[in-house]
Amino acid sequence: MPAATRPKRSKRTLASLGSDAESSSVPRTTRNPTALYLNYLRIERGLSPNSLEAYERDIQKLELYISPTHRSLVRVSSSDLQTFLRELGEVGMARASIVRIISGLRGFYKFLLTEKIILNDPTENLDVKSIRRKLPDVLSIADIESILVLPDMTTNKGVRDRALLEFLYATGARASEVTGLRLSQLFLKDGLVKLFGKGSKERVVPIGRMARDAMDTYLSKVRPLFVRTGKRTDAVFLNQERGTALSRMSVWNLVKEYATAAKIAKHLSPHTFRHSFATHLIEGGADLRMVQEMLGHADISTTEIYTHVDRSYLQEVHRTFHPRG
Repeated sequence: MPAATRPKRSKRTLASLGSDAESSSVPRTTRNPTALYLNYLRIERGLSPNSLEAYERDIQKLELYISPTHRSLVRVSSSDLQTFLRELGEVGMARASIVRIISGLRGFYKFLLTEKIILNDPTENLDVKSIRRKLPDVLSIADIESILVLPDMTTNKGVRDRALLEFLYATGARASEVTGLRLSQLFLKDGLVKLFGKGSKERVVPIGRMARDAMDTYLSKVRPLFVRTGKRTDAVFLNQERGTALSRMSVWNLVKEYATAAKIAKHLSPHTFRHSFATHLIEGGADLRMVQEMLGHADISTTEIYTHVDRSYLQEVHRTFHPRG
């Protein structure tokens, strides 16, 4: 039964969800709202573990998006959600996937409203029609180079950061693929790396000389210093203090740190390096099918967005340099 039309539940059921049965005129935020909702879906709606994981992933996407603002899910506004969904379109997510996420979030916030954990439903006035798949932000080759020269190679952090940034641009890897990268996936002598994308789909991607050199330096001279006694790991990119694999948020923050230092005004994320990787390959004449394979796209229509980026780039060049542009 949909969350919006479900009948009022008994105190016993509320207790089984780990929630207080008492009514209140102010939001109750003492419990984990995601856990409460997932318990409701599991106990009252009888959803399968796979369905529960899908709902949780979609909520976590929003949670990751708002984490830099230090706000919780119960403090999200309609404007926050509208921007979040628009940015999902900008990074190339299929419209059907975005609609699915909207549906899941509506159920989540209707549940929180019914439980008086929030006072207003931020999904109520979401404008789904405004969600468009926009051309992604892409860095120029000069922008990329201005970022890659910034890490201080006299420090351990700088050596690691340079290797990570070079790897992002050389392979077009997703942030999750970078944080999940293991030593056994590297074949640097052969100039190759094995990546595991969505659904653990495997692909092998070439890695160029400059990225290989940066990786070799990091792996031989710096990574061993980051490994902590009793915390051995085969993760490639490690946190300097803890010796554990870098988190996705750490990778995001690292990219933003160097973009700011390079005075690049665009909204940058690790995905921007992926977009730039694909666009620069196509601008250089690479076959679209080969780019699709390197990006790990299941459908070539997803890769075709970069042909539009390419045309946009050509139009910009024409306007800039043609005497009557």
